[in-house]
Amino acid sequence: MLRERIACVLLGALAVWAAGAYAVVMILAYPHLSDPDQRAVFLMGGLLLLIWCVIGGALMRTFRDRFKALMARVRIRWQVKFFLLFLAGALLEEAVTTSLTNAAPLLGGVTEAARITASKNYLEVVCKHSVVVFVPGFVAWTIVLGLWDFRPSEVMLLWGLMGWLAEWMTFGSHNIGMVGMWVWVYGLMVYLPAHAVPPDRKVWRVRWWVYPVPFLVTVVCGILYQVTASVAILALRSLGILAA
Repeated sequence: MLRERIACVLLGALAVWAAGAYAVVMILAYPHLSDPDQRAVFLMGGLLLLIWCVIGGALMRTFRDRFKALMARVRIRWQVKFFLLFLAGALLEEAVTTSLTNAAPLLGGVTEAARITASKNYLEVVCKHSVVVFVPGFVAWTIVLGLWDFRPSEVMLLWGLMGWLAEWMTFGSHNIGMVGMWVWVYGLMVYLPAHAVPPDRKVWRVRWWVYPVPFLVTVVCGILYQVTASVAILALRSLGILAA
């Protein structure tokens, strides 16, 4: 399918960009860094690429067909299956990043600034800062895949771009050049879950104008998620169950 081939080519180009950009930074910038914490963060970024994107991606690709066969035998609705697997993928990725943050002293880090996660505590990271924020995206893609026949490579690419945009808008414009890295870091969260979605489900064909839809649905789900969470917190506080 042409759409899938285009997505694969773009993913390949972004992988080359990620490797090239990191190599250039390590050659030109890393030797001149005097701050040991910054040096540790650069090393963490490289290890994230190696462990999650290279090794993790290779393992996912190798066992993809076995995974699909296994998931096909799990007798629950594919929407539930996809959502839970997507959640598991995000939790696994955050386990890698949190482990790297905790390994900061081994990489030369000397203060709390040497980290790539908001905390060294895994539960705090996923429940307050990262995975809990991704939930609207999980819901959005579950809805979108129930309406249109996005292929796994397209899902990986589009979710990766969403992750890159989130990093850019949240942490600053220095993430613009890190598009290759972020697309693969986020994209691999959904790579296997997308392959667990039955390709013969009754959905509409993807047209060119549909590609922005997952972004818009994610924004809407995010707004509803925030409103629902705010109302729930106010209700719990009014009942005295949650401290103000």
